[in-house]
Amino acid sequence: MPRSAVKTTIGSQFTQLSVVDSTNIYAMKQLQANLAGHGSAFFAREQTAGKGQRGRKWQANSGENILLSVVLDSSFLVISQQFHLSLVVALATYDFLHRYIPEGLSIKWPNDIYWGDRKTGGILLETSLSGNRWLWTVAGIGANINQVHFPDLNKKAVSLKQITGKNHDPVLLAKELCGCIDQRYKQLKKQGLMPLLSDYRERLYKKGEWVRLKKDNVAGNYLIQSVSEQGDLIAKAGMEHVFTHGSVEWIG
Repeated sequence: MPRSAVKTTIGSQFTQLSVVDSTNIYAMKQLQANLAGHGSAFFAREQTAGKGQRGRKWQANSGENILLSVVLDSSFLVISQQFHLSLVVALATYDFLHRYIPEGLSIKWPNDIYWGDRKTGGILLETSLSGNRWLWTVAGIGANINQVHFPDLNKKAVSLKQITGKNHDPVLLAKELCGCIDQRYKQLKKQGLMPLLSDYRERLYKKGEWVRLKKDNVAGNYLIQSVSEQGDLIAKAGMEHVFTHGSVEWIG
């Protein structure tokens, strides 16, 4: 049976790990050894080398947060459509957190989850290629759950406990998050890009507001407008500007 017909539910194979360097690295190794496939999920209590966007380290206290990687079959997409799966995972993480945080959430382009102006979740997608074929995507998701102290990041990070005042079980929540990813993944396969992109645009951080962005070491003020079908940020500063992922940095 072709992979595209496999109906595995994301998270049905859920592996709990005590300590790993990175759940994404671990998931990739399992893929390479043919020990993982679509829907495989790997949860760690602790990461020693967790990875964030732009080469940054993801900081998280042991046992207090969601540190999760899921394997997604991306063979039905072409390489230029990587943003499709970024939408899936970002929206799913938003959906999951919105169950507990009904107000104030948004998605900061390309795929960070914010409550107000503080980050509560981050996503890192890594791909497996064979020639010009896109085979797999490993989606790493970090979500702040019970942690209340963030060294050097207290004004930039926030956790579910800080927002709700309650402790939560990270393992149970990670399994719930897998279910949300499964729903959005199936929506993409059934309905295509546009319904997800519409939802994403509605939830876009700072949409309709002025922010400071830096490109090529030059900072400027831009009005956030939208995100394109290719995943580029559309902003205005006199004229319309289109920024590709990694080409611009938010500085305020």
